[in-house]
Amino acid sequence: MKTGCTRRAFGGGLAGALCSACVPAFAAERRSAPRVAVIGGGAGGATVARYLAMVGKTLNITLIEPKQRYTTCFFSNLYLAGLRSFDSLTHGYKALSERYGIHVIHDRAAAIDPAAKTIRLTSGASIPYDRLVLAPGIAFRDGAIAGYDEAAAEIMPHAWMAGPQTKLLRRQLEAMPNGGMFVLAAPADPYRCPPGPYERASLVAAYFKQHKPRSKILILDAKDNFFEQDLFQDAWNRHYPGMIEWLPAQFIGAIEAVDVKDRSIRTATQVFKADTANVIPPQMAASVAQQAGLADKTGWCPIDPVTFESTLQRDIHLVGDAIIPGDMPKSAFSANSQGKACAFAIAAALTGADSPQQFLFNTCFTFLAPDDAVSDAISFRNVGGKISIEEIAFSKLDDSAAIRARAVRESNGWYDAFSRDIFG
Repeated sequence: MKTGCTRRAFGGGLAGALCSACVPAFAAERRSAPRVAVIGGGAGGATVARYLAMVGKTLNITLIEPKQRYTTCFFSNLYLAGLRSFDSLTHGYKALSERYGIHVIHDRAAAIDPAAKTIRLTSGASIPYDRLVLAPGIAFRDGAIAGYDEAAAEIMPHAWMAGPQTKLLRRQLEAMPNGGMFVLAAPADPYRCPPGPYERASLVAAYFKQHKPRSKILILDAKDNFFEQDLFQDAWNRHYPGMIEWLPAQFIGAIEAVDVKDRSIRTATQVFKADTANVIPPQMAASVAQQAGLADKTGWCPIDPVTFESTLQRDIHLVGDAIIPGDMPKSAFSANSQGKACAFAIAAALTGADSPQQFLFNTCFTFLAPDDAVSDAISFRNVGGKISIEEIAFSKLDDSAAIRARAVRESNGWYDAFSRDIFG
């Protein structure tokens, strides 16, 4: 499947909630212990909290995450295709709390005061910290697509933050007529999960092929090319001939507006109507990072590539989709890898522990059809103050059907091991 190196060589590291009313009780305990607060309980934040608890035994660690249970964006396209259950993508925080002694607060961070080193929660509680880690994820750029807001997303879902939106898009696909049109609007770079929109088109096509074979898929792209384009277009021709049409920006211009009344998407050159519209807007770092002054004019957060400390605010670190990551993609595995490096750096700074050599990786599986998956594995290193690609291995266009089928089988073990590494 791979050339050059393997996921085994890269992967090395896959080795009870408290309410906000309880904050004063544990804020007072272990006052002498350095306090590390982590905002965001996804792949990056949960990893930071878990690894800090393992390597920084004297640290007081608080994880702030509004959701009681977290649904992974990775593999959510399989749910849309009916190939995986929603429950199989959903994980809780019990192990982080009970096994690792992490204070888990299910609340939302409303504001950060970097000068006072406090976090204000929506409940009104205040959390002090000595070091803060943000893994806040993404937000959508206001006004980037005229007419697209939270209300519009209930009609034309993005499903780019897994959970209710994912279920909504699944219901809309099930309700579509046989022969209907599914229109997917893909954003400009950078955005969360570069292969994600095209994997989604592939797996929606797999669903249509079985249940609504006369339906069509139209991809309106804000770009002129996309990640692993040759692999996707080859698969579309083999598995779904005549079903998927991709229109790049050079043909249609920018995606400018939506009209929820008739489920239409307007580009610079024409209007496209859909039975089901999946609009993935342009993205930036989540609002809490913007409020705290952690994002630059790009809308993303610059960081030190070794410690993942913000270059704009001291004693605040960031990992995951919100950062400017050099060559690393905005993916869950990248966030997990960054989270480990960040945890080791913080533990070294606060406890005097040795800081191990940094290893940064990304590996993932992408589905082209139910029995056809590809994978990539990339290692990174710090070169001149930038995270740069060191080694890279991709599935090949001429891989055999047996190799692709083996990747499908391996993907399930990968998901289970990876999710355990995140959530314990």
